[in-house]
Amino acid sequence: MRRVFVIALAGVSLAGCSSFSFDTFKSTPPPVQVNLDSIPSGAEARTSTGRSCKTPCSISIPPGEAGFSVTFTMDKFQPATVPVQVIQNPGDFSTPASTTIDPNPVIAELKPAGPPPKPVRAKPKRPTPKPATTPAPSASPFPNPSAPPAR
Repeated sequence: MRRVFVIALAGVSLAGCSSFSFDTFKSTPPPVQVNLDSIPSGAEARTSTGRSCKTPCSISIPPGEAGFSVTFTMDKFQPATVPVQVIQNPGDFSTPASTTIDPNPVIAELKPAGPPPKPVRAKPKRPTPKPATTPAPSASPFPNPSAPPAR
């Protein structure tokens, strides 16, 4: 009788526990390495999650990470941003949980930055021509050609 009571008590306690889940028996996926590279190499690769390194390099993505982006920057080159998808496979009793990164490796081709744009200068305004003024009569032995004829 004592065995029946212990088994019945164990069954009641498990049935009454609504927080019990078989998820606790599932394994968590290990961190995933993401390889980062750029053409030309030596660019700074910074993820939207805050991690960064100089290419070629790799970073570790912890399990449960959502999608992110990687921005590659380098002096004299235009920056490039690559979106990255993190695909979670929760697994079950027969298969372990896994994480897949797409794309992996993440590669960006940096384009040279053109010369800095020249500043646009406003065209100078041409001065308006001033009306010609007649110089004051001087003591010249020659008569002024623009003067009215003498009467």
